[in-house]
Amino acid sequence: MDSGLARIKLLTAALLLMMLQFNAVGWAQAQKPTPLAELAAYTGLDREQRLIAGAKAEGKVVWYTSLAGSSYKELAKGFEAKYPGVRIEPYRGTSVDLMTRIIAEAEAKHFLADAIETTLPVLRYMRENKMLTPYVSPSLAKYPSNAKEKADRGLFYWAIDRETYMGVGYNTTMIPASAVPKNYADLMKPELKGKIAFATSDTGTRTIGSMLKHKGEEFVKKLKAQDIILHSVSGRAMADMVISGEVGISPTIFRDHAMESKSKGAPIDWVPMEVVPTNAGGVSLVSQAPHPYAATLLVDFLFSPEAQKILADLEYGSPFTPVSFKLWYPEAGMSTAQYDKENARWEKLLREIGRKQF
Repeated sequence: MDSGLARIKLLTAALLLMMLQFNAVGWAQAQKPTPLAELAAYTGLDREQRLIAGAKAEGKVVWYTSLAGSSYKELAKGFEAKYPGVRIEPYRGTSVDLMTRIIAEAEAKHFLADAIETTLPVLRYMRENKMLTPYVSPSLAKYPSNAKEKADRGLFYWAIDRETYMGVGYNTTMIPASAVPKNYADLMKPELKGKIAFATSDTGTRTIGSMLKHKGEEFVKKLKAQDIILHSVSGRAMADMVISGEVGISPTIFRDHAMESKSKGAPIDWVPMEVVPTNAGGVSLVSQAPHPYAATLLVDFLFSPEAQKILADLEYGSPFTPVSFKLWYPEAGMSTAQYDKENARWEKLLREIGRKQF
């Protein structure tokens, strides 16, 4: 009797184990990765919890950004503090760097980026080439409509998370107050001859575009008489050159770079011209994101009050913050092809009015 009961118990246990194994296999087969498009459009109350769980399983998110200085590092630090166990791997480059990298990944069909934060010409190129996944994000309900690029079904290709303003930065120990320009025409002051430098990155070409639109080609060409020096550096690097005294003054300085450095005691200040070329930075989801949960979670974070405070503390503008100067968006109303054509024209003019500094 005891031996029969024992055999029955053994057979029952074996059958139960087989059933558990069968169910486990079936469950595993059913748990296919959630498509990025589904996650990006999900609006359930458990959105954040769902994204956190998936992001922790993925372990990291690869973030491409053209934010400079300490901004992207502070944002990464804030994200990792809020979501322990999810690591950010940032790749920081100029918008041209990002474009080159993205095109190379697309051609190789080997995508590394999960989310991208950069200027609108790059994002427009990605949208035109179907490299973006439209999304919704909880904080976007409060954003003005002109700060969001609409897609279908109430989704967005990107939304503006920051604005950066280009104006004249100058070394306060080298340039007297009487020589500081109040408008583009003041760049022709005799006391500024030989002291003006332009960055040849997007910052420089966009500044030329602004001058061309608002002052005309004849004015731009007259600047050559000021012995303009050209440096193949970013806007951030140009600000550092002004601080060090290598450059006295430059109309290709971002306000946030100058003000952040000024607050730390650096001899730099910034003034707007009669119109201020504005870089709008937008956030997008890359369509082939290898880490979809972490990518979507990062997008939500970049629009959150915590992230926006980090950017505001670093003197970045936002769609919510009015400024006292007139803004000009270089790429407004243009397709990628049209913008590339105009940018090439601006770059040609820039090289014609200045001499290269080696």
